[in-house]
Amino acid sequence: MKKALYLLLFICSFTFPSRAQYILSSKNATVSFFSGTVMEDIEGKSNTASSVIDPKTRNIIFKVSNTSFQFQKKLMQEHFNEDYMESDRYPFSKFSGRITDELDFNKDGNYNLTVEGTLQIHGVTKPWSCRVAMIISNGVVTAKSVFKIKIEDYQIKIPSLVFKNIAEYVEVRLSAVYQPTKTITK
Repeated sequence: MKKALYLLLFICSFTFPSRAQYILSSKNATVSFFSGTVMEDIEGKSNTASSVIDPKTRNIIFKVSNTSFQFQKKLMQEHFNEDYMESDRYPFSKFSGRITDELDFNKDGNYNLTVEGTLQIHGVTKPWSCRVAMIISNGVVTAKSVFKIKIEDYQIKIPSLVFKNIAEYVEVRLSAVYQPTKTITK
C-alpha cells in the first residue's frame, strides 16, 4: 500500500504542471551596437549573450561577455576590449530588471512592454528603462529591443585623438529567443 501511494505521488508530480515552475532561457541571444560618425562607423556584434525570464515574477536578466563582440576590423576589436571596455577588468555587461507590464506567458500574441531595472556597463550600474517588443507563440518567446546609451554615462574614456571617430550615443540592439526550461518542483 505504501509503495502504491509513493508511486501515485510520483506520477502526480509529473502530470500536474501547476506544481512545477519553469523559466524561459535564451543561450544564444544577440547583442549588437552601432556608433556612426562622419569619420567612421563602428559596429560590434555578439551571438553568445544569455538571458533568463521568470514568467511568474516577470524578472529578467540579460548578460553578455564583452570579449564576445566581433568587429569587421581586428584593430577595432582590440581597442574595444583593451582601451574602451577594459574587458580584463570588466568582463561582462548586464541588465537586471523586471517587465513592468502585466503579461500572461501562456497567451500567444504580440506585446509592446516596458522593462525597468539596472544596466551595468564598464563597471558602472545605472537605472534603466526601455521598450521591448515580445512575441509569444506556442510557449516560445521572442524579444527585441533597440535603445541608445551615452558612453560618457558609463565612464568609457575616448582618447581625444579618436574622439571624432566615435559617436556620443551608441545604438544597442538586443534579440533573444526564449525556450521554457523546467525547474525544481515545489
